[in-house]
Amino acid sequence: MEQNIEDTIKQGKEGFNKAIQHFKDELRKVRAGKASPAMLNGIMVSYYGSPTPLNQVANISTPDSKTLSIQPWEKNLLGDIERAIFEANLGLTPMNDGEFVRISIPTLTEERRRDLTKQTKHLGEEARIALRTIRHKMMDFIKKEVKDGYPEDAGKRREAEVETMLKEYYSKIDELLNAKEKEIMTV
Repeated sequence: MEQNIEDTIKQGKEGFNKAIQHFKDELRKVRAGKASPAMLNGIMVSYYGSPTPLNQVANISTPDSKTLSIQPWEKNLLGDIERAIFEANLGLTPMNDGEFVRISIPTLTEERRRDLTKQTKHLGEEARIALRTIRHKMMDFIKKEVKDGYPEDAGKRREAEVETMLKEYYSKIDELLNAKEKEIMTV
């Protein structure tokens, strides 16, 4: 029984780490006025009829903090890349110059900054929900083991351990949120 609980806590910790990593990935997609190749993650380009991630058909770079430059490996992909960026509805306007697709990142307005801050808080809440779901599964398993004969006081210690872990991960989310909000609000 002890080993089963140990394994469950280990799996829960892995789940917590995955939730935090997913949260970090989602935060990278929120643009803070600076150009970043991560802004284009998830954009799929039609490559010989099959949807392919943009970063697998082109080189994405940032020549300066306000510009993204996309150089396709095949020139005939320029139009498809441009179309895919428009269809992604990111609020970005690609410009095709025959060699590259360039995207100028507009300066954020105060209102847009507040909207992005709200969006990041929402992402933070989603991450907290994911952590709570994992905690709930771990607690249920511990309670089931206690019913099946695991010592009750040891079960309480394990539950306290899970709660401590949860608080630790909550603080990581708060740190990430505060850093992102500072980045967004910096003009």
